[in-house]
Amino acid sequence: MTETTAEDRWGAPLAISLKDLFMGFFKIGALGFGGVAPGARRVIVEERAWLSDAEYAQVLAIGQALPGANTVNAAIMIGDRAQGPLGAATALFGLMGGPLALLIVAAMAYGRYGDLPMVRGALSAAGSAAAGLVAGTAIKMLTGLKLGRAALAFALLTFIAVGVFRVPLLAALFVLGAVSIAVVWQGMRK
Repeated sequence: MTETTAEDRWGAPLAISLKDLFMGFFKIGALGFGGVAPGARRVIVEERAWLSDAEYAQVLAIGQALPGANTVNAAIMIGDRAQGPLGAATALFGLMGGPLALLIVAAMAYGRYGDLPMVRGALSAAGSAAAGLVAGTAIKMLTGLKLGRAALAFALLTFIAVGVFRVPLLAALFVLGAVSIAVVWQGMRK
């Protein structure tokens, strides 16, 4: 049985050291209050230039189709592409180590102070800020991809299906993904 390399799985490997993988994903995890997606894109695409916008969108799309958190899946895929299984583990630990420790402390504090009105108000405000961060990241991704009308239409349909009609994300991905592939395939045949 032959062993597969990161290049066999993902194409050309990324030139990222284990230290850089850990530090980059640690930064994403440490700064990702309310969700790490906005910070992840900024670090991976803008600051470190590990991936282009299009490559990041592909990794994120695969991550959304898999079980688990999108950014965790992205960390594992990027780490694997850079350094194989050890890189995947390093990126995952960098992403999750700090937040996990903070979560344990926050859970203990919430158990003690969670009924206070000030704490409830702060958590409500944090939820609103997180929604704004997600919307901002989506807009940045759409503008960086240079999508055609058909792709924008599918993005809008997905938003309406999931955001307005509450269709489960996995069902929307399977149905709209299959239809979008069929549309592209049909266009390529012409």
